[in-house]
Amino acid sequence: MIAGVGAGGLTLALAACGSGNDSATASAPPASGAPAPETPASSAPAAGAPKGALGSTSDVPVGGGKIFPAEKVVVTQPSAGTFKCFSAMCTHQGCAVSSVSNGAIVCPCHGSKFAVADGAVIDGPAKQPLPAKEIKVEGDQITLA
Repeated sequence: MIAGVGAGGLTLALAACGSGNDSATASAPPASGAPAPETPASSAPAAGAPKGALGSTSDVPVGGGKIFPAEKVVVTQPSAGTFKCFSAMCTHQGCAVSSVSNGAIVCPCHGSKFAVADGAVIDGPAKQPLPAKEIKVEGDQITLA
């Protein structure tokens, strides 16, 4: 009887883990105890925005970038008018990057840093660059291609 209750509890716990809500997993704090990245309210595209819309070019600072957690991408502007897009998932162990500062995309889990210009590893432990993603910039709007 006790074993049956334990198995039932395990079944419920496993069912909860497989609920299909990947966003909950992506926003969980890293195992290292570092705080989870904040999701800015402005990261959601405006109502009526085209499918794949990320935001305005003015949201992405020159020499920096903006993380779009829902789409799991980071858009950077390494030089004025040049926009790049990369996966926001660190190539070391899959943690979501949390910030862009001093020309680097930063992963909070183990400290990997990637270049805003090309996603190359600046500082490990990651060994692979962030994968590039296709975007379109039309006027002042950025969309996933």
